[in-house]
Amino acid sequence: MEVKVDVTDTKATVTVDGKLTVQTAPDLETAINEIDPQVTNLDIDLANVDYISSAGLRVLVAAQKKVTAAAGNMRLLSPNDEVFEVFEMTGLSDIFTVER
Repeated sequence: MEVKVDVTDTKATVTVDGKLTVQTAPDLETAINEIDPQVTNLDIDLANVDYISSAGLRVLVAAQKKVTAAAGNMRLLSPNDEVFEVFEMTGLSDIFTVER
């Protein structure tokens, strides 16, 4: 899995490429935690993620809590049908802002 972070002013876009599993979720968590606290808008591009495990979901939930605590916004961008189905089955599609 690859994680790329692009920060502009108060907005960060994190692009994830590959499977988000228990082995790779810590890489995403580290990347998110290293973003400057002044960043209040976080987009996570999931277009190239073809699998997400519960460990990956945990990282996304933690990121959502962090951004919300900073009075910011987080969006999950372009998840494929399989990844979106995981959000729906877990009820997280009601919590996250998902833009397909």
